[in-house]
Amino acid sequence: MTITSDELSIIIPAFVAGMMVTATHVPLGMQVLSRGIVFIDLAIAQIAGIGVMLAASLGLEPEGWAVQIAAFSAALLGALLLNWTEKKYPEVQEAVIGVIFVLAATASVLLLAGNVHAGEHLRDLLVGQILWVQTAHLPAEGLVYAVILALWFGLRDKIGRIGFYLLFACAVTVSVQLVGLYLVFSSLIIPPLATRHLRRNRLWASYGVGIVGYASGLIISVIFDLPSGPVIVWALAITGILLHTWSSPKARE
Repeated sequence: MTITSDELSIIIPAFVAGMMVTATHVPLGMQVLSRGIVFIDLAIAQIAGIGVMLAASLGLEPEGWAVQIAAFSAALLGALLLNWTEKKYPEVQEAVIGVIFVLAATASVLLLAGNVHAGEHLRDLLVGQILWVQTAHLPAEGLVYAVILALWFGLRDKIGRIGFYLLFACAVTVSVQLVGLYLVFSSLIIPPLATRHLRRNRLWASYGVGIVGYASGLIISVIFDLPSGPVIVWALAITGILLHTWSSPKARE
């Protein structure tokens, strides 16, 4: 089976979107793993989803700036809440994150109660529509990601815990609407998890997992006409497992 030029015109913008997500989520994911707050992205992404659902219930244009502001405002409030709980109850932060995620998820369901398109909205939030990204929006989204990366690599030691939460909220807000919650979580956790034993070139190895996972997942999904989001998740996982398995003991020292 071959990929046609029309299919390639769909895959390339989707791959660009995936690379932007990978670029920001891999370094943030390393921080998440080191701090033991693995499910923070699910919680904040779900909270951002509440902002999207609330805006949709008010009849706002899905692609408009009002929805973006609503999503970011919700994610920002969630990030500030989690920053406070980490300071107040650090020993149970992961449990608090889990509870907040469940509350946010059920709040989304309640907001969509009676909406005939509820199933579609929830599917888009979870699985995303990476193959149908708006090419015209990619430059603006890329600028946001570039600012996040510049702040993270340039001021990481100065922004502190609250700075981390704010950058995280911003990244997740953009990403969850771009690729969906499942890919947000996978992009954040799988590459750093697969390379956790590497002491040299870990960042680049993690980026490699993201590149191979997104590229192979997109191609397979298009060739076999399968949902792209789930296929990419599996491709990332398989790529991560292979890299981790094939890494020599010397490389993991």
